[in-house]
Amino acid sequence: MPWHAQLHLDYRREADRTWLQHRHDGPLRILKSLYPEGGAVCHNVIVHPPGGLVGGDQLDVRVRVGSGAHALVSTPGATRFYAADEADAVQQVHLTLDTGARLEWLPLEAIAHPGCRAHNRLSAELAPGAELLGWDVTALGLPASGQPFDHGHFQQRIELSGLWLEQARIDAADTRLLASPLGLGGQRCLGSLWLASGTAFTRERREHLLEVVRAVTDQAGAGVQAGATCSHPQVLVLRAVAPVVEPLMALFQRTWTALRPAAWGLANTPPRIWRV
Repeated sequence: MPWHAQLHLDYRREADRTWLQHRHDGPLRILKSLYPEGGAVCHNVIVHPPGGLVGGDQLDVRVRVGSGAHALVSTPGATRFYAADEADAVQQVHLTLDTGARLEWLPLEAIAHPGCRAHNRLSAELAPGAELLGWDVTALGLPASGQPFDHGHFQQRIELSGLWLEQARIDAADTRLLASPLGLGGQRCLGSLWLASGTAFTRERREHLLEVVRAVTDQAGAGVQAGATCSHPQVLVLRAVAPVVEPLMALFQRTWTALRPAAWGLANTPPRIWRV
């Protein structure tokens, strides 16, 4: 029987502290709120006990961050899309940031197992002054286990309402996309990291943030190809591809480490789950 699970997170700022109220239906949970950098920033980990999605499963995560609140959300493990015969598996995430809110959306990667039929969607709406620092990483197949992504498909859509839209259908039979230098060039891990704002960046801030990010990408690990752009005045995007997920995720974590203090003047306080 398919899983249909929902999780709604509602962050509010009261008395210099960010508080979380949440509700869930089905196998999605939130771990205890943590405050490793004081009350202003609330850290949470989303847990999906089944560990993956098969045909017909649906996960629906909705996050709202109220005015002036600041939340950091991560996951303890990858989201796995397993092989499916008929029905598609769907994960959809919707983020809403009110005026002056901040959200750090830092999940681990989505893994497209051979034979999967997957839809992975993320959308966000940002009010004036709100800022979203997040990423999305996809690994195609399990090369270390000798399981290439040789059949199945993975559909992805990332939309920052009115600012940026990225979508793709990756079919295992599409050798032009997977192997061509104009496509993935044989790489099997791809990711996008973004800093988006409900208000346009000043030219000075935009150039400074790009300089910070590019200094990190210049030190990317072996096999990683990455580039940062600011094609919209309210969005900075870093895109990267790699043969496997570990060096790409390491690059994104280092970028987060540099971008957080540069953008917000905050110390580097990584989610505790990264050290587990």
